[in-house]
Amino acid sequence: MNSIKALLALALLPVVASCQPAPEPVEVAADERRFADERRQLAASIRDYAEPIREPANPRIISAVGELPRHLFVPTSQQPFAYRDEPLPIGEDQTISQPSLVALMTHLLRPSETDVMLEVGTGSGYQAALLSKLVRHVYTIEIVEPLARQAAQRLADLGYANVTVRHGDGYAGWPQYAPFDGIIVTAGAPHVPKPLLDQLKPGGRMVIPVGPADSIQQLKLIAKDSRGRVREEIIIPVRFVPLTRQ
Repeated sequence: MNSIKALLALALLPVVASCQPAPEPVEVAADERRFADERRQLAASIRDYAEPIREPANPRIISAVGELPRHLFVPTSQQPFAYRDEPLPIGEDQTISQPSLVALMTHLLRPSETDVMLEVGTGSGYQAALLSKLVRHVYTIEIVEPLARQAAQRLADLGYANVTVRHGDGYAGWPQYAPFDGIIVTAGAPHVPKPLLDQLKPGGRMVIPVGPADSIQQLKLIAKDSRGRVREEIIIPVRFVPLTRQ
């Protein structure tokens, strides 16, 4: 009887062992530590992002950049370069903007925790993810269907529950959820789309690159006062992929 009990105990050993969590592969853990270090270094390196407008950086934006896993918003082949302050290709002839420019454009919106923002040009979802850490909700539109689908899945998987992604023509905005406290356009438009202007709340701000496709554009800040009057300000020269329409 004792030998039978011993055999039963031995038979159970593999089952018990299999219930233990598998150790994280050494190379994966090392990569995550490296990415975390690079995120902190990136946040430190862009602390002067607001220098072009002669304003101090917003600590909330710097903190968000330091927390956001940019390497998960770019293709695997681009992950070694994810924490450089430079744009990177994301497929479909689109790019993810350099973090210092993302920070500046976000800063210009003056985000607050109660704001509802619209983004035109979701891309990989990085800009929307950054905004989601600073505002109540982000609605974002992407005209390239594969990118919209991938970004929606990525943002959901990473737990950004206050971001809603839609495939569609961002030129028309998103009237269902307008007016917006802020609108950010991450593609170069030949002019400021009137539907977006109409969907900007009085007291709201829009940041948009304006100029010819495949050339230098001007990053513009559009501010609408409490009476609906609009003021434009040129910030810096930029170069974005063109805003396309259906």
